[in-house]
Amino acid sequence: MSAFDDLLAANEEFSATFTNAELTGKAARGLAVVTCMDSRIDPLGLFGLKPGDAKILRNAGARVTDDVLRTLVLAVNLLAVERVLVMPHTDCGMTKVTDDEVHAIAARRGVDTRSLDFHTVPDQDAALRHDLTRIRTSPFLPAGMPVGGAVYDVRTGKLMPVDI
Repeated sequence: MSAFDDLLAANEEFSATFTNAELTGKAARGLAVVTCMDSRIDPLGLFGLKPGDAKILRNAGARVTDDVLRTLVLAVNLLAVERVLVMPHTDCGMTKVTDDEVHAIAARRGVDTRSLDFHTVPDQDAALRHDLTRIRTSPFLPAGMPVGGAVYDVRTGKLMPVDI
């Protein structure tokens, strides 16, 4: 038995009634959302979106890394993205450790991760503000493009906008 048999079986059911063949890959609502990989977050559901409406970029901590910035440039230039929302969340694991602690945990398992930057989040508000500024000031993205930030509460489902 494969570690992925359950997923392949579920895909058989999904593909039997698949109805999204007409989607183009462009963001129909002009939206990109940068959020955390946390499985408690349903980015489409919490905004009332459907497949094809938005580009969803996920990583640990909802950080605007170089790769996220690269992806946003592609999304704006090729995939009809016109606005970006950065959305970290409450009770995030990335706010509970430091990069040094992650390196130490990996080292105890015999893995040297010192060449990696984990972008842990000791101050979520400061990190969000930094990431919003990074997008807004990027020379690779349109000046004045709407960029917003909000924290998603995993206990209530509410979104708390952040003004900067």
